[in-house]
Formats: sequence, C-alpha cells, structure tokens
Amino acid sequence: MSGRKQRPQLFIRPLETLDAEAMARLQAMPGYRFGTLRPPYPTIASAGQFLEKLGPDDLLLGAFVGHRLVGTAGLHRQGGRRRHVAVLGVGVADDLNGRGIGSALIAALLDAADKWLDLRRIELSVFADNERAIRLYERFGFAREGIMRAYAFRDGRYADGVMMARLRGL
Repeated sequence: MSGRKQRPQLFIRPLETLDAEAMARLQAMPGYRFGTLRPPYPTIASAGQFLEKLGPDDLLLGAFVGHRLVGTAGLHRQGGRRRHVAVLGVGVADDLNGRGIGSALIAALLDAADKWLDLRRIELSVFADNERAIRLYERFGFAREGIMRAYAFRDGRYADGVMMARLRGL
C-alpha cells in the first residue's frame, strides 16, 4: 500500500445561503484561515452576508463529503474593461489537505471558465511561503507574475504574496 492519501468521494455544487453555518465552520479552521485574508473567528452571519452578496457573475462552489463541507473555491468576475478576468480563491479543510479536493474544485472552476464563461485571464494571489499551493496552481497552468512585498498582516507579521495568473487564448 502506498503512502499516498486517497481522495474522498466528493460532491461539488454551488454554495447557497443555507450553507453559511458550514462555511463559517470551515473558515474557522486554523490552516484554512492561515492561507486566506480572512480574520479569525468567522460568524455564521458574516458567512451568510458573503453568500448573499455574490453577484450573478460570481461562481462559488463547495466540495462535500457526505453532508460535510470540506472545501470551497470561487471565481469572482471583474467588470468593465476587465470583464474577461476573474479572481480565483480556494480553501480546503485542514484534515483533508493533500487529498485532491483543491484540484477537483479548481478543475471544476476552470472548466466553467473556459467552456461557459469565456474567461481569458484567471488571477490569484497566494502567500509566498505556501509552496504547496503554488505548485498546485502551476499544475493548472498558472504562472508567477510577481512578488507583493508585505502583502498582508498574518500571524503577527507582514507576509509576502505571489501574484499568479492563467491566460487562455490571448
């Protein structure tokens, strides 16, 4: 038997306002939060407000194992002369990292971006010390575009970020 972790049986669907409690529980996980710009101690109300504010051009997916929300990923389309661009974000439950959940969510989002939404540029930012996530994004065709010094205050200090993007058909 190999040491490789197996992907749990996933069901991926759009998130709804009824998922606010599960989303707040996921966002409260230390590892999940450490890789995002979210503050500690999320509330069900703040998760619900985020879900309610999603626009018609936003796509937010949840990965479920049974009834448990184990990952989220979203595309947030820009407007005006940047209508061809969306910002991608992804996060996975602390106890299920490395099991293919992030890959499944990114694959679903990029399929929608390419085949249905005609998005030409998908961009994201990631903490510079998150090499595991950077490698994941590179496997999906994202390239590093630059370093953002003192990008965000995290764990008592300023941390650098990496800007990455995936271009299609340009």
